[in-house]
Amino acid sequence: MGLFGSMRRKRKGGGPRKASSTDTDHLDAWAAERRGVEAYLEPRTNVTETTVVLIAHDGEWTRRRVESQEAAHQFGRKRGIPVYEVHKVGYPQRMRDYTERQRILDRRRREDELD
Repeated sequence: MGLFGSMRRKRKGGGPRKASSTDTDHLDAWAAERRGVEAYLEPRTNVTETTVVLIAHDGEWTRRRVESQEAAHQFGRKRGIPVYEVHKVGYPQRMRDYTERQRILDRRRREDELD
């Protein structure tokens, strides 16, 4: 066994975890609670199945697995959410801005806890 062998866990069937109804339920609930939601489709990789990033008007975002690209497009059509392919259009600036704001707030919280 290698140095990190004990840390690795083998999945039944191998490969990344597949999308589940829990993933879809989360996306549904998240989108229903926010406005201006858009979906950004991320293609399958060797590590992760196909995923969708939902991004709200203010840049808040969430990511979950979906069964396929077609499932992502069906999800968007059913809910009136536009679906973009991230490798073609990239992520919107508001997502990066939101993430940076969260980092700043987290850093301030940690600093306040130390005081």
